[in-house]
Amino acid sequence: MAHAVSVSSSTMRQQDDVADAGAWAQRTSTEPLRLSVLGATGSIGASTLDLVARHPDRFEVVALTAQCNVRRLAELATAHRAKVAVIGEAERYAELKSLLEGTGIRAAAGPEAIEAAAREPAHCVMAAIVGAAGLRPTFAAAEQGSRVALANKECLVSAGDIFLKHVGRSGAELMPVDSEHSAAFQAIGRTPARSIEKIVLTASGGPFRTHDKDRLARVTPEEALRHPNWSMGAKVTIDSATLMNKGLELIEAFHLFPVGAHQLEAVVHPQSVVHCLVMLEDGSVMAQMSHPDMRTPIALALSWPERLETPVSRLDLVALKTLTFEAPDHERFPALKIAIDALHRGGAAPAVLNAANEVAVEAFLDRRIGFLDIAPLAAACLEKAEGRGLISGVATLDDVLAVDGEARNMARMLLPG
Repeated sequence: MAHAVSVSSSTMRQQDDVADAGAWAQRTSTEPLRLSVLGATGSIGASTLDLVARHPDRFEVVALTAQCNVRRLAELATAHRAKVAVIGEAERYAELKSLLEGTGIRAAAGPEAIEAAAREPAHCVMAAIVGAAGLRPTFAAAEQGSRVALANKECLVSAGDIFLKHVGRSGAELMPVDSEHSAAFQAIGRTPARSIEKIVLTASGGPFRTHDKDRLARVTPEEALRHPNWSMGAKVTIDSATLMNKGLELIEAFHLFPVGAHQLEAVVHPQSVVHCLVMLEDGSVMAQMSHPDMRTPIALALSWPERLETPVSRLDLVALKTLTFEAPDHERFPALKIAIDALHRGGAAPAVLNAANEVAVEAFLDRRIGFLDIAPLAAACLEKAEGRGLISGVATLDDVLAVDGEARNMARMLLPG
């Protein structure tokens, strides 16, 4: 399994070249950044457009997409004077067109239209469609050879090697949007790969960090959706509560950064102020710190190598007083260990895990299974897939999508009833 970090046309390992990337995508320093947002009505999309609204002279919105929230999509497209708005549900086309009547904004609908929107000429595409549905559009965005601000996990978790080769062929720039990966990128700076001993991603521990197993067995979806620090979408919030999110982020980090799987680690940091620590061979530890607000890493992904002013609260270390760290409890939160195991298995194992976990999280939100059933269901699906030879490897995006579909079917078969 190959791995690399892309921020220039090849890899983030070559950060000496990043300072020369100011003219990326043939953009002049005074020209507004032409930006498309895939998944505009979601959490990341909303935060991205909040920054755009605060810096109207720096951005020009090209395309906005959403899956089903047609009214909000039309509102955003009108407010930001987008060139095109696309709704994923094809049957909503007439409604979207009606809502945009008289605005001059082009309306379109359906999965193919979302891919077309991703190919609209832009300096940067924010790839924020959640789940496997975001794979094809993000691949399409990379074909431009411009910047892809990557918030879709599946591109690296399910199709890491394939996606990075695709990015390399197109000459695209890849900037991570996850706070932990953005922090690692900043902490590594121009450090040579040989000097990195370990990359440590931090996890808040979620809302149930101190719960015993008996209490965890009674957790409701409403409780799990109340994250103590971050404002995120439902699926990511549940993954944070189980620690599966941190396991998936370790898989992403393996593809993003020049380290082996054995050099990746996660620690629980309840305050969510330190987002990543990079341990170096001389004993130094480089860390990135900021208030837990996704607008900070989003701003960096949009503006690098410059910085973009944000309204994020500034850290007051005196008021914080204490920053604490602890080892994750794999007995109460087995999802992290399951994800690490999938990383070491390689091949299509992460794709199977990701698909099965999505099914399990959906079942929990629908009250079909309990909180403590999520990780075991994903693990059982992984074992079943290996027994069927499903994780032997994938070579194309179509292969990944086929594995994803089969894993989802297996996971559904494992659900009660």
